[in-house]
Amino acid sequence: MYSSAAAWLMTTLDSDPLMVSLVQVASSLPMFLFALPAGALADTVDKRRFLIGAEIYIAIVSLAFAFMVWAHLITAAGILVFTFLVEIGAALTAPGWQSIVPDLVARADLSPAVAMNSVGVNISRALGPALGGALTVAFGIAMPFWVNGFSNLGTIGALGAWRPPKRAPASLPSERFINAIRTGVRHACNNRLLQATLVRSIAFFLFGSCYWALLPLVAKRIAGGAALYGGLLGAIGASAIAGVMVLPWLKRTLGPNRVVASGSMGTAIAMTLYGVARGPMPAVLASIIAGISWIAVLSNLNVSAQMALPEWVRARGLAMYVTVFFGAMTLGSVLWGEVSRLCGIPIAHYAAAMGMMIAIPLTRRWKLQAGKGMDLTPSMHWPTPVVSTPITGDSGPVLVTTEYMIKEKDRDIFLAAIGKLSRERGRDGAFDWGIFEDVSRPGRFLETFVVDSWLEHLRQHNRVTNADRVIEAEIHRLLKKLPETTHFIAAQRRTT
Repeated sequence: MYSSAAAWLMTTLDSDPLMVSLVQVASSLPMFLFALPAGALADTVDKRRFLIGAEIYIAIVSLAFAFMVWAHLITAAGILVFTFLVEIGAALTAPGWQSIVPDLVARADLSPAVAMNSVGVNISRALGPALGGALTVAFGIAMPFWVNGFSNLGTIGALGAWRPPKRAPASLPSERFINAIRTGVRHACNNRLLQATLVRSIAFFLFGSCYWALLPLVAKRIAGGAALYGGLLGAIGASAIAGVMVLPWLKRTLGPNRVVASGSMGTAIAMTLYGVARGPMPAVLASIIAGISWIAVLSNLNVSAQMALPEWVRARGLAMYVTVFFGAMTLGSVLWGEVSRLCGIPIAHYAAAMGMMIAIPLTRRWKLQAGKGMDLTPSMHWPTPVVSTPITGDSGPVLVTTEYMIKEKDRDIFLAAIGKLSRERGRDGAFDWGIFEDVSRPGRFLETFVVDSWLEHLRQHNRVTNADRVIEAEIHRLLKKLPETTHFIAAQRRTT
């Protein structure tokens, strides 16, 4: 109700295509700016309390927005400001909400749980515009905003009643905020599975943002009233719900990569129909195709992002996904709003559809995670380092070296296998990695990696997964003897 009411209110105050598209920008930009810091917080503080605090903020700002609309004090610029402020709260909660899904269901049920969550979103998308329109007719344009503000009380109550599963007390102190962000970015830069999801997300949302940003103008051009706009949003939501019903069959038949490609093609067809629409029926048909395609793509991208991340960095990794998602939506909304202003609404839709079709073959090699994924549970198989003197947690940097002895004939096989470890070390916190060969002793190699501090290296021991253990076992089969690991810490003069 809130999203459709805000977009339509803008068309009544300023119908310039760029201004209308800026409502979508104001909705998306906070996700791009604040999702990553929010993910770092969600990974390092109590998620439940953090979410409750953010939802209280959203309720306060939403009710202030409703008062401004009710008092006829709102302007076009005010809509953008309040939308931006409300969406800051949404950006703060997005990583936390997504990261608690694995706490609510078993890993085997993650894919249908994500799809079910999408059903809830799209039920609201189907019913909200119609309810918002009815409330607007009966009580005025401010009523959807009032309902939105008070609805957050239900969310706060649900979080207050929920009790997350108990975990063993942490053996190490929480990460510091800035270091948590840096480690999260480092993990994303070394996680190829997550990167594939991010690339596919950019390719879809950059172009798919076109019809979301321009839909109020499509409705206004065709019929000039809010009823059609609400009907188009409702058609998108209803068809997305229907699409969820066939998603399991589609995934089994086509696999996630082909489903995303098919959904991208469907979105391109929908945008073409929006461009040619001169009456309600083509626009409704476009909305039905768009809704089915949207849920097909979004569900598979969400599952792929979830399955690519271990628990310790899940909120930060999902924050990277949300940042890319909404960054692409923000950039696309500005782009297609400007193209629409300069060349017309149909041309913007045609250009976005063409870009979507070109992106499909260009991103084919980036494979999404399927339902099972790798075993990213902690293996805890690294032995505790032996130290001769006490070391403070912030001491560092720390250099870790591991010596390997192999047969000369296995040299190339060994280098190929240990190359896989470079990304594993980076994912777990190392900022430098290398493999060196002894020029005087054939078959002797030295692996090195560097981490910021002793405490960060101890965290690495807790982050190594069963999937990493498989890689290490592959390397150990090539060795003449067990590897020897040594730890060095940056030397400092002792003060007396």
